[in-house]
Amino acid sequence: MPLSAGDLLGPYEILGPIGAGGMGEVYKARDKRLGRTVAIKTLNGEHGDRFEREARAIAALNHPHICALYDVGTLPSDAGYLVMEFIEGVPVAGPLTPEMALRYALQIADALLAAHGKGITHRDLKPANILVTVSGIKLLDFGLALWSHDQPGATDATATIGMTQAGTILGTAAYMSPEQAEAKAVDARSDIFAFGLVLYEMLSGRRAFTGASAIAIMAAILHKEPDPIQAPTALQNILARCLRKSPADRFQSMAQVKDALLAASSGVSAPSTLRTRAVPVVATHASSPERTPSIAVLPFANSSRNGDDEYFSDGLAEEIINALTQVAGLKVIARTSAFAFKGKNEDIRKIAETLGVSSVLEGSVRRAGAKIRVTAQLIRAEDGTHLWSKRYESELTDVFAIQDEISAAIVKELELNLAGHSLVKRAVTNAAAYDATLEGRHHLTSFTPASADRARSCFERAIALDPQYAPAHAGLAEYHVLQSAVGFMEPRQALALGEQAALRALELDPMLAEAHAIAGQICAALHYDWSASEQHFRQAIGANPAAAAVRFSYAYWCLRPLGKLTEALSEIERALELDPLALYYRFGRAYLLLFVGRDDEAATAAQRAFDLDPNYFLAQFILSFVLARQGKFDEAVALVERVLQLHGRYPMSLLVAGAVYAVAGRLDAARAILGEIEAIAAKSYAAAGAITLVNCLLGNLDETVHWAERAIVQRDPQVLGIKTTPAYANLRSDPRYPALLAKMNLA
Repeated sequence: MPLSAGDLLGPYEILGPIGAGGMGEVYKARDKRLGRTVAIKTLNGEHGDRFEREARAIAALNHPHICALYDVGTLPSDAGYLVMEFIEGVPVAGPLTPEMALRYALQIADALLAAHGKGITHRDLKPANILVTVSGIKLLDFGLALWSHDQPGATDATATIGMTQAGTILGTAAYMSPEQAEAKAVDARSDIFAFGLVLYEMLSGRRAFTGASAIAIMAAILHKEPDPIQAPTALQNILARCLRKSPADRFQSMAQVKDALLAASSGVSAPSTLRTRAVPVVATHASSPERTPSIAVLPFANSSRNGDDEYFSDGLAEEIINALTQVAGLKVIARTSAFAFKGKNEDIRKIAETLGVSSVLEGSVRRAGAKIRVTAQLIRAEDGTHLWSKRYESELTDVFAIQDEISAAIVKELELNLAGHSLVKRAVTNAAAYDATLEGRHHLTSFTPASADRARSCFERAIALDPQYAPAHAGLAEYHVLQSAVGFMEPRQALALGEQAALRALELDPMLAEAHAIAGQICAALHYDWSASEQHFRQAIGANPAAAAVRFSYAYWCLRPLGKLTEALSEIERALELDPLALYYRFGRAYLLLFVGRDDEAATAAQRAFDLDPNYFLAQFILSFVLARQGKFDEAVALVERVLQLHGRYPMSLLVAGAVYAVAGRLDAARAILGEIEAIAAKSYAAAGAITLVNCLLGNLDETVHWAERAIVQRDPQVLGIKTTPAYANLRSDPRYPALLAKMNLA
């Protein structure tokens, strides 16, 4: 009997249906004891063998890429039900880049390797049973699982018949192995064939075997070979061996498949690891020493009649930067540093020397209505000679094709391997939505209250024009997270809005690196779910290993709160290699050096950030704090008073002042600042984390604990450093401190 919202199965309250099939239904439910969302899968009584099979199979497995089983039970009708991990995700689908397909393939292989190690053959591997989630791949549905000690005979025949019937939940004929299609005995090598079918579809976007009916599809599996697809040679070789008709000719274990995938990663990329891979170096001249090819893409000049089109020319250059970061063996300077020379008319050779690159791309963009003209030239840094140049004219809807052609030309000129695939996969279905998203990102970079409002309006306009455009949703998510970080909005509210936008972006494009990075921040700051946060960041880095912003966010929002400070510093230093002039990253490095007790290095790093821009708020903050810790109180106080004069008296600037006054021993001044922040808090939202930190530095531990609890409830990002920030040292000996950590899942 179908269940309805509000029905109870023991401690489980049904929230609503998720899906149904010929054998039963799946419901979303809430475990009232533990306060978590679960999935409940019911099976009709005649399929009791399937219920027992799936329960035993999942219970035997404990793997991050396999759906977990929590409980089993019996309905009033005597039919069984399974209580399982509730997973929000979408079925894996192609075409994917070889890098992303390889990343997912390794996760699927890991899951199958674990199952096979327990003597379990899945027998129903297909995209519908492989979900892409915020934490990676999840393998579902072990209802047809075969144990090594099972007798295959009749069950196999039943499974084969079931798979020929449309609408059943046993599977589809398109993903059977030849031995399954013939109702023969199967083993783990049948999963290897199905794995090959899934990998083929991830790479090509189409099924390997098709037909007008299930019988025709099975005939094709038995007697035909799939059409060739465009993919790196190593992946084509893996496909060919997985899809051999005879089990004896395939890989003989998933361990062999995984080894082959790892070997292939050296020629495609290393999406499954956070560590940077050593890349081949290419000599610029036969007589010159070998070095890694490197490039800076300067902001394209706006040649349009409308000066306001500058965001479009900047956006085009940034898209090319993002595309080139996917090329293994090429160092690409990130946007912040490349754009630091905008409008300065510096000599190309000087720019290249400052950024440490061997080549520079510059160009111009002219837009007139729906038409665009792009001119680009690649310049060798050491002598300023032009290596390549070209002019493009097209419709705005072809802008991604232009970006891809420019990127491919650069890769060819630098003698790198593109592995036979495009770098730019997006398509413009609505040129106005793309344009509005570029404008939104332009306003987001300067993030003042006024520019923030303009950025939000642009992203919302893009979504109204094209609700399916994932980058617009990702931009809106980033806007909300930044609102929470700088105190423009109550953090819990801002982060919740950001989460909605990030999840929508990932629903539309599960491979979107920027959406995964924002989701990683939200999992940390809103949910204190550190495992999910790390998984998001791993997926973002896997999708774009050379994204400096992703690496910095991973360090600051995830690794820092957890106390993984060495790893965090390593990620920030990697970000600075890619974006050496980024002041925010320089601030972050100096700040973390304080965390690990390297005060002298922190002072040097803070001074360098300050020298680059003496008016930059965070550079002033970190230098004033370091000076106070060094005992240079007069210098520290003078600088912090300049902060207040330049930036005004709002919670973030008052936090800096209060902290410096407290460390410098100017206790009356620190208390006055504290009173000023509390007065703001009494009238409207103010940073509870700021009040927490200043109280802690003053030794007011009762007030510190009170405001820390409030900051945790509000999800104020300032309190994320409670475990690692030196300013909280007084709190760590307090008996209430462990309870605060527990509230943030940091105990």
